[in-house]
Amino acid sequence: QVQLVESGGGLVQPGGSLRLSCAASGSIDSINAMAWYRQAPGKQREFVAAVTNGGKTNYGDSVKGRFTISRDNTKNTVYLQMNSLKPEDTAVYYCNAGNIVVVYWGQGTQVTVSS
Repeated sequence: QVQLVESGGGLVQPGGSLRLSCAASGSIDSINAMAWYRQAPGKQREFVAAVTNGGKTNYGDSVKGRFTISRDNTKNTVYLQMNSLKPEDTAVYYCNAGNIVVVYWGQGTQVTVSS
């Protein structure tokens, strides 16, 4: 089992920045990659970004050039630096970790972009 705890969400004005954190604990050796997803009210969950154990990153089209995912293996933590935030980035952001067999999810953290 892997436990994921997200933090760092909140209210920010358009154009602002936030950094989300996701700390993993438990059977972390089973993790091959970690990722962020988001879900806005009335919409399907959307892929945001992912990073593999080897450091390879991938981003959803809507966040490319604005968001950066990074990973600190010494702290078993993945980060999502979000810059140039837009109202349409408002959503609950979920951390995800796992491998091809099993995937774990965090409880989510709310990000609201509004003036």
